[in-house]
Amino acid sequence: MSKANALVIGASQGIGLGFVHHLLQKPQTETVYATYRSEESAVGLLALAAQHPERICCIPVDVTQEKQIEACCQQIAATGDQLHWVINCVGILHEGEIQPEKGLRQLNADQLTRYFQVNSIGAALWAKHLLPLLKHQNRSIFATISAKIGSIGDNRLGGWYGYRASKAALNMLMRTAAIEYRRRSPQTIVVTLHPGTTDTKLSQPFQRNVPPERLFSVDRTVTQLVAVLDGLGKEDSGQFFSWDGSQLPW
Repeated sequence: MSKANALVIGASQGIGLGFVHHLLQKPQTETVYATYRSEESAVGLLALAAQHPERICCIPVDVTQEKQIEACCQQIAATGDQLHWVINCVGILHEGEIQPEKGLRQLNADQLTRYFQVNSIGAALWAKHLLPLLKHQNRSIFATISAKIGSIGDNRLGGWYGYRASKAALNMLMRTAAIEYRRRSPQTIVVTLHPGTTDTKLSQPFQRNVPPERLFSVDRTVTQLVAVLDGLGKEDSGQFFSWDGSQLPW
């Protein structure tokens, strides 16, 4: 395959913007489609797109709105392009008054619903609408950023109910989508990824107890995840991988 097209979902900052930078450096990357929620949070992405107008196409998408997801996929399809890499980097841990719950008394339905809308449901809707763009004769990847904290088997500390549960739900949705993709788009590898603790706005309030060697720069995280993705085969579809390539328990 000489040329490849990529879609980075949630590309305005952090790991998503890091993937855009990395993909631009690959000579085989023809077009990077990049979604963002608001112009205010996407200043860096939009500036980068202005420098590379022939290679980056920015599309505003709120992942809680299925019609916007569908419209994005239709816009890409209208160009005649196929997709070879899809990286879904959308996720929330804290947002405004939303903070990870330390105990049951902090639970409320609205906060739980918001976690699931952004961290779980959106990815499943992308899987629904992206399938025609990923279904072709060449290898394609649909990877979603999850978190080790979403592993039920690895949960020994408790707390963070909404974030844990929404990431566990994400893992199940992507595992199930991978089974259907295996039938309908057999060249597509569907995986979830644990990026490690990365120095972004998402992790900043919780970095105090992270050893310096375990706090990754965005560039290091993206480089590590790309190495994992490059090494995957079709037999790996439906699995949950850590940044070092090891397989994580569900």
